Amino acid sequence: MENNKHVVIFPFPFGSHLPPLLNLVFKLAHAAPNTSFSFIGTHTSNAFLFTKRHVPDNIRVFTISDGIPEGYVPGNNPIVKLDFFLSTGPDNLCKGIELAVAETKQSVTCIIADAFVTSSLLVAQTLNVPWIVFWPNVSCSLSLYFSIDLIRDKCTNDAKNASLDFLPGLSKLRVEDVPRPQAIVLDGKETLFARTLNSLGTVLPQAKAVVVNFFAELDPPLFVKDMRSKLQSLLFVDPLPCPQLLLPETDSNGCMSWLDSKSSRSVAYVCFGTAVSLPPQEVVEVAEALEESGFPFLLALSESLIGVLPKGLVERTMTRGKVVSWAPQSLVLSHGSVGVFVTHCGANSLTESISNGVPMICRPFFGDQGIAARVIQDIWEIGVILEGRIFTKNGFVKNLNLILVQEEGKKIRDNALKVKQIVQDAAGPHGQAAEDFNTLVEMISSS
Repeated sequence: MENNKHVVIFPFPFGSHLPPLLNLVFKLAHAAPNTSFSFIGTHTSNAFLFTKRHVPDNIRVFTISDGIPEGYVPGNNPIVKLDFFLSTGPDNLCKGIELAVAETKQSVTCIIADAFVTSSLLVAQTLNVPWIVFWPNVSCSLSLYFSIDLIRDKCTNDAKNASLDFLPGLSKLRVEDVPRPQAIVLDGKETLFARTLNSLGTVLPQAKAVVVNFFAELDPPLFVKDMRSKLQSLLFVDPLPCPQLLLPETDSNGCMSWLDSKSSRSVAYVCFGTAVSLPPQEVVEVAEALEESGFPFLLALSESLIGVLPKGLVERTMTRGKVVSWAPQSLVLSHGSVGVFVTHCGANSLTESISNGVPMICRPFFGDQGIAARVIQDIWEIGVILEGRIFTKNGFVKNLNLILVQEEGKKIRDNALKVKQIVQDAAGPHGQAAEDFNTLVEMISSS
């Protein structure tokens, strides 16, 4: 069959946005082997994604500028890097397309872009090709961007526990759950990232489809209905990683053999991903709670934070605790001895946890993590949010007892297993995701 379709992929080249989009592209490349896919990222994001990973023959990788001026040191504020990239605009994206067209000898027939790369809409319009948007964040957070002014008024005038009851299907959400990016103002000026977020409610309806990285079966039906009324097309795709994407997970710290020695559903696994750094005082509170609770625990902390742990803690808890700088998370969460996941509620961690039926204790930090935590606690009822959204020794011990042993927490434990079953069914051939994925394949194949 003649290979005449050429899909360009524009990722938002930062952190947790990258793996889900690559996962989708790998699945599409497998389903449409006669379609060419050009993945256009920055040097840093491409190195993060493609080092050591075998890429299907119909995916090519191209590099564009990250927007950071030569010799400039952006420091530790991630918003600075976001703004530099966004400031490059459609011209930078077009340079990537020029590279892709020159190498493939094929005109672009479709663009798939992360929702935050809004300038890709202008590129699609210029080329007169379909523009498909990918939403990697927690699905319910999509609703916020269609009610920016109402939410801003709520956040300004109402208490933090006021309900966002004007969002269809999401009345459980609260003002305190709304993302408040450090992004809003930088050096006294509204950031480009903030303006990008504020524009989503008007930009996304122009997409031929918005592809949500989640299961329709787990989202509130009123939310789904409302989004379908606002968008040209809303498609759900299975967020579970395809086998071709997975790198072999090493267990250099011996986590799995250690878990083998523990009883079923008895271990507290504590990890906050790679983009979050727990404040040192909270590290101490976590450590003291784990020691006092008496439960087996696997604590994954960066090397710098391991040094913050109370002196002698590792030695005092060595018979039931393990502290590591890295753990193979997907393997850990699939192990039968893990009874609770203490997490920042990032979208990728959320998917791994629910697909394995593990209840959660939530300490959200930024972005859509507050929305995810609320959904976990009050919509699915498969976990709890830390009181005050910070770690205290007494509060954390209380949460551990609730989920791991108390009769009151049995409903949470049972619900987590029910959600796992829903995920298994939803990911199967009769789930909405399978139907929607076929629709997406047809969209890119007929464009």
